[in-house]
Amino acid sequence: MYQKKAPCTIALAAVNIIVFLILSFQGMTEDAGFMLEHGAMYTPDIIYAGKYYELFTCMFLHYGFEHLMNNMLALVLLGWQLEHELGRVKYVLLYLLSGLAGNLLSLSVDLHTEEYAVSAGASGAIFGIIGALLYIAVRSHGRVGSVSGRGILFMMALTLYHGFTSGGVDNSAHIGGALAGFVLAVILYRRNRNPGQQPREEVW
Repeated sequence: MYQKKAPCTIALAAVNIIVFLILSFQGMTEDAGFMLEHGAMYTPDIIYAGKYYELFTCMFLHYGFEHLMNNMLALVLLGWQLEHELGRVKYVLLYLLSGLAGNLLSLSVDLHTEEYAVSAGASGAIFGIIGALLYIAVRSHGRVGSVSGRGILFMMALTLYHGFTSGGVDNSAHIGGALAGFVLAVILYRRNRNPGQQPREEVW
């Protein structure tokens, strides 16, 4: 499964880890105030202070080592497969747009409920990867490499269940990311019709 290289997946994971290490030397990454100062997402900041960049920067911040490792493990395991299916440029585009879509849905829900929290994490973008793999599995008769469509659905359902039954989880970002990833895969994915042909890679 991992014979081919996936440089964009490795680069995205490396950026997340480097950012975490830098912030860890500066303060407590589990402190909401500290995270807010360094680019975490807070709806009042975006709406009333025009800090729109938080919709993007929050995707590269994590609340503590466990949060980081859980997300990076999922990113490497799932992103590796999707990068081979989409190619590098489309993969990075889907990753970033899914994360942005998840954050926008989270912002909308915050405005509706008026319950604001400082949000951070790559899970919206990672759910975009899951949504994209689900679509590709449907197009590929139930499998994407060694990943099955049923396995993807089970993983998504289990993660969402954990999120809704636990505190402090941005479920809106997860749902928004998954939906965006699915839709973007519909637009970006082109099935390889020749079984003997290797997936095409795009250089950037």
